[in-house]
Amino acid sequence: MQDEIRIRPAAVDDAETIHAALRVMAEDMKAGPKFVSTVEDIRHYGFGAVPAFEVLIAETDGAAFAGLCLTFPSFSTWMGTPGIYVQDLFVADAFRGRRIGERLLHAVARRGREKGARYMRLSVDVENPRAQAFYDRIGIRHSRDELIHMIKGADFDAFAGEDKT
Repeated sequence: MQDEIRIRPAAVDDAETIHAALRVMAEDMKAGPKFVSTVEDIRHYGFGAVPAFEVLIAETDGAAFAGLCLTFPSFSTWMGTPGIYVQDLFVADAFRGRRIGERLLHAVARRGREKGARYMRLSVDVENPRAQAFYDRIGIRHSRDELIHMIKGADFDAFAGEDKT
């Protein structure tokens, strides 16, 4: 008999587990060199005075880590409603095929709705067709209405330093 899966909010003691899972995800996506966050970043920004994100953790009754979903609040000025943004969804290899990812997303949606969210948004790496098919299968469709743009690192620092007022 398989262990039951329990989903719970992460605590600061989970920072190392969260960081390790995110590192595995980056390495699986062949993006390991891009992964520069530290366990201390997770502790500080996720569990500090003003948390920048929340994490739900899936684990077995035996407390084995099965996966996580990291989110943060969002707001649509056009819809006039708050939402939730899914930054990372990770399921450990040993637990694939048990609908852990789907269960985590449903839990995130419920938690978001309890806080007033009326939509959920996420992005998927263009080179991850398996994830794209997964989201499509569970009803989270690709939005053709928008494209994500980004500026980061030294370019962001330079841009932020420009005074165009």
